[in-house]
Order: sequence, then C-alpha cells, then structure tokens
Amino acid sequence: MSSGHKGSIDLHFLSLAGLIILIGLLMIASAGGPSGYSQFGDTYYFIKHQLLFGFLPGIAAIVFFSRLPYQWWRKWAWELLLVSIALLIAVFIPGIGSEFGTSQSWISIGGIFSIQPSEIVKLTFLFYLAAWLERRGTSGVQDVSSGLVPFVTVLGIIMFLMILQPDIGTMTIIAVMSLAVYFVAGAPWAHLALLGSGGAFLFGILVMIAPYRLARFTAFLNPDRDPLGIGYHINQALLAIGSGGLFGLGYGHSVQKFQYLPEVVSDSIFAVTAEELGFIFTLPLLILFVLLFRRGMKIAMGSKDAFGRYLVIGVMSWITFQAFINIGSMLGILPITGVPLPLISYGGTELWVLLELF
Repeated sequence: MSSGHKGSIDLHFLSLAGLIILIGLLMIASAGGPSGYSQFGDTYYFIKHQLLFGFLPGIAAIVFFSRLPYQWWRKWAWELLLVSIALLIAVFIPGIGSEFGTSQSWISIGGIFSIQPSEIVKLTFLFYLAAWLERRGTSGVQDVSSGLVPFVTVLGIIMFLMILQPDIGTMTIIAVMSLAVYFVAGAPWAHLALLGSGGAFLFGILVMIAPYRLARFTAFLNPDRDPLGIGYHINQALLAIGSGGLFGLGYGHSVQKFQYLPEVVSDSIFAVTAEELGFIFTLPLLILFVLLFRRGMKIAMGSKDAFGRYLVIGVMSWITFQAFINIGSMLGILPITGVPLPLISYGGTELWVLLELF
C-alpha cells in the first residue's frame, strides 16, 4: 500500500504482508512435496511455480507500480471494467479457457502456464468501482437512479459471468468487497439491506440448483453423515488441525498431506499449517492478518482522496473476508467453498495481483 506520491510505500504494511507471504512459501514447500512428486515427479514443483509465477512477478510489480501514483488508475477506470468483462468471457473461448475441477475459470497460455482471470477481476473491477463511486459523491450514491441501480447493474454483470463458470466462492468475495466500498461511499442502510436480502436469496437458489453445492452445505450441517464422501474433506481437515494440538507435529511432518487431505497447497493449507505448527504457532498467523487489516484501515483513513480510501478498504475487505472464509471452512464453522487463503495458498495469479497493490 502506498500513498499518492511516487515511490512512497508503507513499510509497516509491507513488512506484515511479507511475513505472511514468507509463511505461505514455507508451507507450500512443505505441504506440496507429496502432491508435487505424485503429479509431476518433482517434490518442489509447487514452490518453484509459486516463486516463478507469483512471488517474482509480484516483486517486479511492486517496483514498477510504486513509481506511479495510485491516481493513475483512475483515468483508466472504464477500460478496466471492459478488461474485467473480457477476461471473464475469455474463459469460455475454446482453445483459451481451461477447466479445473467443476469450474471453467482458467486461461491457459501456450500450455506453459495458466492464469485465473477472476483473481485479476477482483483488482480491475475494484479500480473501476472506486473511481465510479468517487465521481458520484455521497449524494449520487444515496440516490436510487444514479447510485443503487447502476451499482447493481454493473456488479450483476460481473456476478452473472462468474456464475456461468461457476466460481461462487470468488463471486462472493467480489460481492462483499464491492458492498464494503459501497457502504463507505455513503450508501443508505435501506439499500444495503435490500442488497443483502437479494444476495441471500440468490445464494439459496445457487445452492438448491446445483447438487454438489447442496451436498457441501449438507456436509457442513452434518459432516459425519457421509465421512468417506462429501464429508471427507472437512473431516480430514479437522483431523489435521486436531492432530497438530498445541505445538504441532513439526515442520514437514504432516501426515494428512500424503494424499489424505484434498487440495493441500490451496484450499487446505491452513489445516496443514495447524497440523505441523500447532496452535501456538498458528495463532500468530491469525494475529498477523488482524494487524494487516488494522494497518490497512489506518492507511485508508490517511488517504488524500476518496479514490484511494475506497481502494484500500476494498483490498482489505477482500483479504480479510477471504481469509475468514477459508479458515472458517477448515474449522468447520463455514461450508467449504474452494476459496484459497490469501497470501498463503498456492496460486501465482492472486499473489502477484495482491503484491501489485502493496
């Protein structure tokens, strides 16, 4: 996070983010060993890819964009909205889009590496939204015709394209991030209540029409009902966390990472972290996220304009809510949604996108 002046970076914020990223790299190196060897014949496959396609591009992005005032993004707001929509459409183009699990949410580049457009859209759409809300001003935001209707329309287009993929987890992150910025911009409580009710209704429909989503929700309510089927993931995650106890099994000594726990380097990396490092070392990780949020809010309050304030609040809402969703799902207090742990989980696209903002 930087101020409006070129080269001005908040070192406190960057240090907190750096510590979280370092923990993530260490855990990917440990958790990804068995899966990397099994799938690619390389124990270090995941950590090498995270460094090459996530961390190093992210560092380059920090160096490059720290030389630009953040207001530079304001004048490209409309173009960034078009980029957001184009990226979400591109995943459906044969020869470009690729599937992962049940989602058509990736773009393959030359068969060498792939990117997840929805992670980029979090950023490009946030730039557009921050610029749009700043132009509207508080009075415009509070008006139904100039505030609520355009907001719902543009956000609805983004959400619709993500439903088609489908990527409900990331869609939820973008919706919450957008609502947080909309609220800070001066949206009336009545508008927020209406949007919240509509979102809950939409979520209920999405759960009911997709059998696998309904099964996940059922497993959340009763994980012991089908422990070897739909409840397998949450049960293995809880087993990993419980096995870690207070001090953990020791770094590199996870048992669940040996093909027992699904998605060990992405969705489930918190469970492996708790298993290896235990509560006494996992708690400081949670505290780091809290401190990062607090520092981010301090930066937002010190922003010289509404555009900067909305950007920072949007990013912090994104990181904090996504971390809450991921950790909550691993602890069994929320349904599993397939959302990775920001700055920690394997995923080069999200890492370099976030580092670009720092």
